Formats: sequence, C-alpha cells, structure tokens
Amino acid sequence: MKATLRLVCAALAVASPLSAQTETAKPAGEAAAPAASASMDKVSYFIGSQIGGNIANNFKQQGIDIDLDAFLGAVRDQFEGKPSKYTPEELETAMKGFEEVMKGKQAELQAQQAAKAGETKAAGAKFLADNGKKEGVKTTASGLQYEVLKQGDGAKPVPTDKVNVHYHGTLLNGKVFDSSVDRGEPITFGVQEVIKGWTEGLQLMSVGSKYKFYIPSDLAYGDNGAGADIGPGETLVFEVELLKIEK
Repeated sequence: MKATLRLVCAALAVASPLSAQTETAKPAGEAAAPAASASMDKVSYFIGSQIGGNIANNFKQQGIDIDLDAFLGAVRDQFEGKPSKYTPEELETAMKGFEEVMKGKQAELQAQQAAKAGETKAAGAKFLADNGKKEGVKTTASGLQYEVLKQGDGAKPVPTDKVNVHYHGTLLNGKVFDSSVDRGEPITFGVQEVIKGWTEGLQLMSVGSKYKFYIPSDLAYGDNGAGADIGPGETLVFEVELLKIEK
C-alpha cells in the first residue's frame, strides 16, 4: 500500500516538471495556456481502488468478513476529524476477541493442511516405492531417486559452486509448476541455495548431463508446500540439465 501511494505521488510530482518544460518551450510573447485542472474525483477513485484492492485481497486471503459500512465510516470519520464512535477500551476488547477467533481459524487451517499433507505424502511414498523398482532408477540413502537421461563428461559441482541449468518441474500428476525450458532461459544459482533434493542431486551430475529427479516432500517443500501450485507433502519430479559450473 505504501509503495502504491509512493507511485501515485511520484506520478503527480512528475507532472509538474513536464508542464514547466512545456511552458518554457513556447515562443517568446505567446500567452501561456491555462493550467490543466486535475480531475480529483478520478484521482481519488484511483487511489481508493489501489488501497482498497490491496486491503480487500488481504482480507479475502485471511477469510475475514469485514463490515464494509463500519470500515468506510471509520475512514470518513478520520478524514473529517470526527471523534471515534467507540472508546479505546471497547476497540481493544473487540480486537482481542478477533485475535482469538483468528487463532482458532489458523489452528483449524493448520490441522487441515497437516491432514492433506499426510495423504499426499502417502501417495508420494507409494509412487516412489514402485518407481524405485524400475530399471534405470537409482535411490540414494536420503530417499532421492534419479534417472540418467544423458551422461556428460564434465566436472561435478561442489556445495560452494554456482551452476547454470535448464530444468522442467512437474507434480506426480504431470502438472508443470515451473520450467526454465518453457521460459527459454536457463538459470544460475548456488548449489546450496535450493531444496535439499536439488543440492544432493546436482552433486551427482557432471557438466553436460541431464538427469530426472524424483524428490520426496521431505527433500522438497515438506508440509508447507510452496506457492499456489505445490501443495503440502508433494513429491516433485524434475528434469535437470547441468550446462556449466560458475566458480
């Protein structure tokens, strides 16, 4: 929200020097045109839509069913310098009750997430057990599985190296959640700056190799998941091509 307001203020500030430059460019003796008046209803609406959009999205994500009339009334009272409708004690009591409700919702959400993670991890464990029996699939002591699609003959990275790779990541159902291949641009990062499955797997590879990794959730993002696409307890599949090592 603060960033949005800074952008709005910056945009308004830029208008002044631009107008000044235009004025100085007029031929000598020519009358200056009247200054354009800002359409403050639209400017105000824009600012309100930016701030309101951020607040609305935040409330929706947290499952907060706000009383919009009371909210807007408080904003109007602040602008108009009116006294608060409620005493500080009333507001503090209400907020304490609200915090308890939110703690309950959070605990419920965590319980649901843990249950879902358990189901997903069980499905992942079954997949890995079957997958590990396939020809060409190897399983390390940590539980990471890999398959050599192309064997290179270059050096192997160490934990302190940076590597440049192409990768294609999917869930067990085949859904693509991230892919440098699809973006058409490889990525560089530190060997220890990624999930555990990647850190271990990269050190098995020689430059020029392409491996397929099957990464159990405890070597990936665990019970928390990552973003909207990787849910709790997900087993991940990556095709990784090690292009070069950057010291």
